[in-house]
Amino acid sequence: MVNETRRPTLIASVQRAMRLLEAVSSHPSGAPAKQLAREADLPLATTYHLLRTLAYEGYATRMSDGAWVLGERVSNLHGRSKAQRLLARVRPALLALRDELGAAAYFAMHVDGEIKLIDIADGPRTPRVDVWVGFDEAPHATALGKCLIAQLDEERRRDYLARHTLVDLTPHTITEPRRLLRTLRSSTGLSIDREEYALGTGCAAVPVTDATGTVRAALAISCRPAKLARIERPAADRMKATAARLQRTITLPVP
Repeated sequence: MVNETRRPTLIASVQRAMRLLEAVSSHPSGAPAKQLAREADLPLATTYHLLRTLAYEGYATRMSDGAWVLGERVSNLHGRSKAQRLLARVRPALLALRDELGAAAYFAMHVDGEIKLIDIADGPRTPRVDVWVGFDEAPHATALGKCLIAQLDEERRRDYLARHTLVDLTPHTITEPRRLLRTLRSSTGLSIDREEYALGTGCAAVPVTDATGTVRAALAISCRPAKLARIERPAADRMKATAARLQRTITLPVP
């Protein structure tokens, strides 16, 4: 019989290294090895060995006065962890939306002046749209893209469209800038793609704001056009409710 209460196998050297990193991080101006050894409750010799290893890997740096500070690789990890923390909040909402509406769900946002697809929740019965052209390359043809472009002020909107060719993807794609701008201005909070990106697929998107009320992201679903026509209104209500829930739980980076 398996003892389910048995403690997991732990790697002591990893635990010691993590305690040492925590001690280093608690001193913005750095601290000497002897002080770090006391705070991490480690033998001085072990502390030196660990610090040398961490320095070799880029996770710690010894200053000219002997003080130790965090290395550049820690900053890189921190930057990546922000994206993972965002995903940890967004993905459960996308999965719930996918299961409730029976449609693939998407989350995208403005990143460095461009539109970036952050996450997709799909499945065997809810396939994602075939991304044969990147969403960032054809935002005018997707509900996500139109929703995000509509969030920009008039000057930034025109600048964005001037930098992106309105590629003709299907017979339904809007390729005339003035017509697209009129469509974006008339948006009532729900952006629609009716086979503009891919034949056989329709999409709907709503904006997502951060805690300050600034709109910086979009939430969308995709499915067969006939199904989208049937669920468009309830889907809009569910997506808006999900967007409101995300607003309370996530912090969106400033574009």
